[in-house]
Amino acid sequence: MKVIAVIPAYNEAKTIADVLRRTRVFVQEMVVVDDGSSDGTAEVARGEGARVIHHKINRGLGAALATGFETARRLGGDIIVTLDADGQHDPQEIPKFVEAIQGGAQMVIGSRMLLGQMPWYRRVANTLGNIATVILFGAWVSDTQSGFRAFSSEALARLDLRTNHMEISSELVGEARRNRLRITEIPIQAIYTDYSLSKGQNFFVGIKTFVKLLLRRLTH
Repeated sequence: MKVIAVIPAYNEAKTIADVLRRTRVFVQEMVVVDDGSSDGTAEVARGEGARVIHHKINRGLGAALATGFETARRLGGDIIVTLDADGQHDPQEIPKFVEAIQGGAQMVIGSRMLLGQMPWYRRVANTLGNIATVILFGAWVSDTQSGFRAFSSEALARLDLRTNHMEISSELVGEARRNRLRITEIPIQAIYTDYSLSKGQNFFVGIKTFVKLLLRRLTH
């Protein structure tokens, strides 16, 4: 099976090289979606052997993932793994995702919640995201906001993704449920640094995300 890593990146020149070096041994191809970076992220990624797709402007996480998914499927990927470019995820765990897909799962979510290692304020924000996903889409998983995931190519082809920003994480779970995909969660270790903790959602972004998800649900 051809395993392709999709890595959305926005101004991640500091960390992307290390992420790619540790990822390449577990996949057949790496697709980096440079989402309008201004710090040389694309050049660093190309230097590490990644196929780079460049957005001229910053379009958001959801748009970057959609571009990556389309590219991976066009390249003939059988299993598509997503992970963050900030170094929070350990690529050595990729084989666990691949094994789960080969075992019959269609979407695999790497859950930071299952090991109980998430900082309390991140845990609160993540739980709110989980609750919003249940309310709007009727789907419960322990870590809806995890960026470490895997999909079979057939599963991705069935998802109708419309959101462009952080709301993509909940939309993916909602779409998986709507299409009755087999979802599996596996525990993962998160690598928290001052840099990685500076990323992600804050309270106000969370409110905006919920509103966008509500609109997405009402217009589906």
